[in-house]
Amino acid sequence: MTEIDFEAKEFAGLAYGACDLEKGNYETCAFRDCNFGEADLSNFSFTECEFENCDFSNAVVTNLALKDVNFKNCKLLGLLFYECRQFLFSARFEECRLNLSSFYKMGLTSTRFHKCDLREVDFSGTDLANSHFSECNLAATIFENTVLEKVDLRSSFNFSIDPERNRITGAQFSAVNVVGLLDKYNIVVD
Repeated sequence: MTEIDFEAKEFAGLAYGACDLEKGNYETCAFRDCNFGEADLSNFSFTECEFENCDFSNAVVTNLALKDVNFKNCKLLGLLFYECRQFLFSARFEECRLNLSSFYKMGLTSTRFHKCDLREVDFSGTDLANSHFSECNLAATIFENTVLEKVDLRSSFNFSIDPERNRITGAQFSAVNVVGLLDKYNIVVD
């Protein structure tokens, strides 16, 4: 199947099962209110694209290229981002639900997560240096051998990070949420 190039196009209300998106390279395109839930997006490429109010839950993302992509108010439940093409991977997430997704061993330096629900997300072995988590729920999120150097977590909550098992030099925490660094000691802080 020949890949098709799309540039500066807008797509609205697509339901992947009913109206298949053609496999190809999408550049500076906008997607609004589209449903890609459980779709096979393998080998697609999105560069400088915007996705708003879209559902990608449980989509297959093997070798999917995401380069400078913005997700706003999207549902990205259970995505295995580590299966995406790693070369030039770059994404920003605003008001998204990423529960049960995995960024295992990815390079996500300077990534922005704003008002996202990141419950039970796997960041094991991930390089998040200089990333920014603002007002994010990180309940039961896995940080294991994660690079969190100069990460801003001041306004995020419900995280549990073991300073001995993660690199946190220069990371920023608030006085309220710093107790998330003490969870492993099973102590009470008033």
